[in-house]
Amino acid sequence: MDAEQLDRIFKALADPTRRRIIDRLREQPAQSLFQICAGSVAEGEKALSRQAISQHLDMLEKAELLQVSWSAQTKIHSLDLKPLREAADIWLNKHL
Repeated sequence: MDAEQLDRIFKALADPTRRRIIDRLREQPAQSLFQICAGSVAEGEKALSRQAISQHLDMLEKAELLQVSWSAQTKIHSLDLKPLREAADIWLNKHL
């Protein structure tokens, strides 16, 4: 993992909305944008537009924290913990 990838991961984790999306995908893997939006409303979180959540998902995807697959015409998002574990091994653990 290079320094740029490490920066993308920590930048993605810096936002509380993206951390909530990660938590939601960890609890219930393989969700569509609609399911993620509906889950945030059901949990009483501050309402965000589909476009805003889509932008957060894009940031998580660029950080390689999400795997994307397609079911018909629906994009399905799943959490990929491998880059997060690598970031912890490379940077966090050396400071703990």
